[in-house]
Amino acid sequence: MYISNINIYRLRVTKREEIKSSNGMGIRIHEFSGLILVHPYFWGNDPLPAEATDLEKRFTFDGIWRLANSTTTSCDDPYINPTKDLGISRMGCSRILVCVGENDLLRERGWYYKEVMEKSGWNGEVEVMEAKEEDHVFHLINPTSENAVAMMKKLVEFMNDHH
Repeated sequence: MYISNINIYRLRVTKREEIKSSNGMGIRIHEFSGLILVHPYFWGNDPLPAEATDLEKRFTFDGIWRLANSTTTSCDDPYINPTKDLGISRMGCSRILVCVGENDLLRERGWYYKEVMEKSGWNGEVEVMEAKEEDHVFHLINPTSENAVAMMKKLVEFMNDHH
């Protein structure tokens, strides 16, 4: 089973344990084999090199996070900066696919997430797919573009590849 949203924290908490859900016919057991992150909105207090060049955009991204989560203490909250989660090595799946756009300010966070996961002691594989000359959520703006179609093919391939 795959999830494709920012519920990384909840998936991490499962640590490959079986997830129980009601399907109306009793209890059904699921195991998450992979996580797909399409243009994840990761951020942090300390800017990565590409983020430090545009202070106005940093201010905007910080503000959006604080608006979305008014009770947060900072941009190092694990919900927006999963690299600050002390339990990151307990991710509840064995594979992660991160999709980013080359021109997306959040691109570097996707690559950094891969780096942190690989160094965390987590026993899994992380792959990053980067769409050349594309920005954040380009696939929603132009779903029939060559890069959007290539990304969709990669997502399908990832989901059909059962490790």
